[in-house]
Amino acid sequence: MRTMMTILLAAGLLQAQDKPVEAVKQEPREAVIIPVKTLTGDSFDRLVRLLSIFNAQASFSGDKNLRTIVVYAPKDVAEQMRKVVAELDRPGSDAAIGRNIEMTMTFLKCSVKAAAGGSPAPLSADLEAVAKQLRAATQYKNIEVWDVVPLHLQEGKSTDQSLRLPGAPPGPAFPPIVQLSLRPESIGRKDAGRYVRFDSIRIGFRIPSGGNAMESNLTTAGDFMEGQKSVLGKVSGLEEDTAIFVVIALKVLD
Repeated sequence: MRTMMTILLAAGLLQAQDKPVEAVKQEPREAVIIPVKTLTGDSFDRLVRLLSIFNAQASFSGDKNLRTIVVYAPKDVAEQMRKVVAELDRPGSDAAIGRNIEMTMTFLKCSVKAAAGGSPAPLSADLEAVAKQLRAATQYKNIEVWDVVPLHLQEGKSTDQSLRLPGAPPGPAFPPIVQLSLRPESIGRKDAGRYVRFDSIRIGFRIPSGGNAMESNLTTAGDFMEGQKSVLGKVSGLEEDTAIFVVIALKVLD
């Protein structure tokens, strides 16, 4: 009896082994190109890294030069990835806000008149190189540091700040004030080094002039190299035949 039970069990196992195993039906995949409209540089790379949650369901790769993400995945997965990209591809998102940046903004007061006492105040070596270029390219010969402002910025985040500048004439009705509005869009790398791309740099001055307040704005944008001093431009100064030049220097904090 025991032998018969053993044979029946063995026969049942053989029949189970002979039964074909049903193959798991895989969803058809499709190739989809997702454009990235806002993020560039390191922000684009962060966006691609954040999509790694889809690694088990999709194959994808990003091209920061073309600003596209190519996805090979089932239709519903590709649609989910498209929604995630749309959510992150905007200013202020988790992908956009990235590294910290230290900026030094130097205001140079420049005049065509000779310095009081006959010799201008000494400048640091790096600023002296900037002053030499300004003397060669403009009529301004006396160049002095009016103020140095350290700023802490964050990639992908706007910064607004109002400052009162020193060194105004005694008792002005309107003290000199500068209003800063900056947004470093992204950090990227070129052959010469790293660059910070600003989509907006706005410097608004309110400067006393003849008992009134003279207002002037300096607006620019573009790529500025880390570790290199860049002259943004000039505005009219506190006195006749003077101008204020704005110089920036950047350092990316890894």
